[in-house]
Amino acid sequence: MKKLRYDYSGFSLKKLNDSRFRHLWLLAGWLVYFALYFLTENLIPEDKCHAIHCVIDDIIPFCEYFAIFYVGWFALVFFSLAYTLFYDVERFKQLQCYIIITQLVAMACYIIYPSVQNLRPETFPRNNFFTWVMSMIYSFDTPTGVCPSLHAAYSIAILSVALKDGFLSRLMKGLLTFSVIMICLAVCFVKQHSFVDVMAALPVCLLGEAAVFGGYWKNKLRKNKNSV
Repeated sequence: MKKLRYDYSGFSLKKLNDSRFRHLWLLAGWLVYFALYFLTENLIPEDKCHAIHCVIDDIIPFCEYFAIFYVGWFALVFFSLAYTLFYDVERFKQLQCYIIITQLVAMACYIIYPSVQNLRPETFPRNNFFTWVMSMIYSFDTPTGVCPSLHAAYSIAILSVALKDGFLSRLMKGLLTFSVIMICLAVCFVKQHSFVDVMAALPVCLLGEAAVFGGYWKNKLRKNKNSV
């Protein structure tokens, strides 16, 4: 385990503008996101939303066991932010900026082109712990504001930052890649998103990649050209 790079024991709100703690302002992006989420969820009626659907959605069956990966996404986001916050602040800045970009673009899409998915099963094919979990999620999470999928976008952002981390082992990077793939599949299998929503997250992530890592890719291309 890497040694803690930052000691937050002396932190107070009065010190937010200190150079040691200024990066914590980036966490305010989550306050903006939750405020916009609340507004879009409550002020845009479902009958004003555009239904998102494609033929692949009809091929993908409902499978409640993917709730493991769907719910695991929350842990992935939390621990990724916590890890970078305490062990690699520069990575934290990259990750949080990447996430803020995806949040703002997604929220703009939800407002300009309100979306809804009508894929949830009317009744569950089985009664077990995982269908109970999904019933709880369905009860508080409306099927609106779905395209692009932020579940997919955040996961891809986390993976992008992690793959560029020289301290993470190949095993950890492989596990993260597997987890992100399974999360992107899970949103479709638990019928929280259309396959279209996942695909729509890709150009959003490309924008985040260009904004955050544009210099990284330019340097990489330059090195590749010089090595030829």
